[in-house]
Amino acid sequence: MTLPSRHAPLAMDAEAFKALGRQLVDQLASLLASVPARPVTRDESPSSVRDALSLTGPLPEHGTDPAALLTDTARKLFDHSLFNAHPRFFGYITAPPAPIGILGDFLASALNPNVGSWTLSPAATEIEAQTVRWIAELIGFGFSPSGGGGLLVSGGNMANIVCFLAARAAAAPWDVRAKGIDGGHGRQMVAYASTEAHTWIQKAADLCGLGTEAIRWIETRDTLQMDVAALRRAIDTDIAAGHIPFLVAGTAGSVSTGAVDPLPEIAAVCRDKGIWFHVDGAYGGFAAALPDAPRDLRGLAEADSVAVDPHKWLYAPLEAGCALVRNGDALRKTFAYHPAYYHFDDRAVNFVDYGPQNSRGFRALKVWLALRQAGAAGYRRMIADDIELSRAMARAVERHPELELTTQALSITTFRYVPADMRTQRGSEVVEHYLNHLNEALLDDLQRSGELFVSHAMLRGRYVLRACIVNFHTSGSDVDAVPEIVVRQGRILDRRLRPIAELDGAGARPR
Repeated sequence: MTLPSRHAPLAMDAEAFKALGRQLVDQLASLLASVPARPVTRDESPSSVRDALSLTGPLPEHGTDPAALLTDTARKLFDHSLFNAHPRFFGYITAPPAPIGILGDFLASALNPNVGSWTLSPAATEIEAQTVRWIAELIGFGFSPSGGGGLLVSGGNMANIVCFLAARAAAAPWDVRAKGIDGGHGRQMVAYASTEAHTWIQKAADLCGLGTEAIRWIETRDTLQMDVAALRRAIDTDIAAGHIPFLVAGTAGSVSTGAVDPLPEIAAVCRDKGIWFHVDGAYGGFAAALPDAPRDLRGLAEADSVAVDPHKWLYAPLEAGCALVRNGDALRKTFAYHPAYYHFDDRAVNFVDYGPQNSRGFRALKVWLALRQAGAAGYRRMIADDIELSRAMARAVERHPELELTTQALSITTFRYVPADMRTQRGSEVVEHYLNHLNEALLDDLQRSGELFVSHAMLRGRYVLRACIVNFHTSGSDVDAVPEIVVRQGRILDRRLRPIAELDGAGARPR
């Protein structure tokens, strides 16, 4: 059967596409401009969100007018979402989308290249390759003389996992890809990270078959940085036991507090022991671009691999992570297969050989456009501004008699609410127990209120509020508002919780 003419339900002529595009852009521009006046998020239940978006019915048999569909969907999404672009969103390390990144995603979707092979995506492949080089240049990470490697992935977890797998393949004294994790030798491969490291390393050890017991958790100093002497002892113990230490993961900006491990010291240990040195810089790695970056952070230049997230401190729309490896051959030796149905030019970059994905979207365009718009100097200024705003928040917290500053590093400030009459009783078991309960309840109230959005951290058994700034919309007035909002809500909660708590001479304990 032949079709002399065809009209597919998803087809759209140029005039209709232009009309819908203009309509949507106009609507989005107005909605985006309204974000600062909206609550950061609404206190809604999952069922109310489903009802508002009509998400409980069956798949419709017949289609809907696209103009009405887009208008209604955009309005409802803005009415029922959390806004990481809100100037008072301090909750997680998720940045607002740069406007040029939004438009870049639109353009990338129009092309829809598969950036797995050069043949299928010549322009997109070359743009991604340049983007990877520019990111390495921005943070001071050098590739080997024979050529480095890297690619864009979904985010920090995947960027770290790519580097983890490269380290495993490079270190195994057998063909780990063919023979598996012990190669029939019964020797365990082990990795090292501080107790403040992100959970990506557990996922990596799990997914690649090592198991989480192959991770050696290294204690931290009072500064929450890895204890390098403890690291060296753990490596020596494993070598003596016949294990194979294959990776040490340093953290460049912990999720909880922004702490940076002593990367130069870790690098020295890895050189001495012949172990792959990896840096999880998903959050803090881009701060290495600053001229006054801490020495510990600049140590990422000595790593064998680094993971960074453009959708954090490069303000790219999700998703955009980046894995950088000093020696590009290590990635090809980890991921490349060449079945008969591939017919790719080996002289060109084929990103299918550098990571786990075959089909890959054009993630690089939004990052590349933003790097070109702002330049290195523009990014240095925005990152420095975020850090200075965080320091200003820490100073404001210190000045308030009912707030206790716990940490400030990079652009993360942690603190807790302490009622005025309990300040002299801090440290006692019952008071600390109550303060943990109070601040946990306070976090829930603050998030539900929509005035601002913070998260939390557990520091040496203390439940604290955590504010992270990776947001070019945030200003000094937003930071200045935080102490009064937190204290106002804290006082209300304290008055409600005290009467239902057990009181004694040392303070209060929740029932």
